[in-house]
Amino acid sequence: MKEILPDFPHLAEQIGEHRQAFDAFYRLLLQYNAAFNLTAITQEEEVFHKHFLDSLAGEGYLPQGARVAEVGSGAGFPSLPLAIVRKDLHFTLIESTKKKCAFLRTAAQELGLNVRVCEMRAEQAGREQGIREAFDAVIARAVAPLPVLAEYCLPLVRVGGEMLAWKGSEDETLLARRAVHVLGGGELHSLRYQLPQGYGERMLVFCKKQRPTPAKYPRGQGKERKDPIV
Repeated sequence: MKEILPDFPHLAEQIGEHRQAFDAFYRLLLQYNAAFNLTAITQEEEVFHKHFLDSLAGEGYLPQGARVAEVGSGAGFPSLPLAIVRKDLHFTLIESTKKKCAFLRTAAQELGLNVRVCEMRAEQAGREQGIREAFDAVIARAVAPLPVLAEYCLPLVRVGGEMLAWKGSEDETLLARRAVHVLGGGELHSLRYQLPQGYGERMLVFCKKQRPTPAKYPRGQGKERKDPIV
């Protein structure tokens, strides 16, 4: 896989080109945050770097016209910034918390985004007809350790598609190798990058889906977290 570091000056330009939408998103985030506990990061400069720019770090890895699912959408990072700048993508956001789903639907409607929101747990989605193995890419950011995340995400990825995880600075790929193999994934690749202005080190982790996920996965009933595949 050809690894290309995020071009943050270009990504900042993209945010500038869609300034009206990003400003509206920021206002909605502040408006709903007090009641819905969406994010601890609320200062504009921090949101710009840690949420907006970081969300766009994986933009170049999503194929044109891709069907993209996001697991554990929360406040909509990285999906909503990606949907703002990539109108060609089709997003399905999977989130189990009712209040967060309400925020995501409001944001998608007010910003005119190509997004549908599914109020369900990831392990339920992984067994749902029309959702299981239906996506070109499945993305997630700050949801769970990588072995757990693989069991949430890979059942949703079509064979030939890819899981793309936004992670912190700690490399979890060795720990997750067995899980991704069991779940039908290929080799894990990671890409480290630094957010501008000293906002920290991050990592993107990629995994191509090579084989169908065995029918027993995801296991459900919290087993993904309680007894991860390692």
